Amino acid sequence: MSPLRLSTILMSATLATAMLSGTAVSAQNVTPANRNTLVLQGELQMLENRLRRQQYQQQQQQFRAQDRQVVPQRPDVPQMAPTCRLERSGSRFIRTCR
Repeated sequence: MSPLRLSTILMSATLATAMLSGTAVSAQNVTPANRNTLVLQGELQMLENRLRRQQYQQQQQQFRAQDRQVVPQRPDVPQMAPTCRLERSGSRFIRTCR
């Protein structure tokens, strides 16, 4: 097993253990005064998430507006003139091109 993969697994396990112990402690120590703080933190996080979404949407709108302003110009590609000749063949004309 590579050292990078091993350290990733150990880090994930450490984080999972810390999160589980943190949620167990916070779930046991909920008091009425503490509950208000938790509610306020939840509301604050919801507001922060809403603000981030709004900022992201505004940024995407600005990028779209910039993309609309920049109109790509088609490159002017020189075309070769065809070298065709009209030859008479009986009562018709035949075009021979090279």
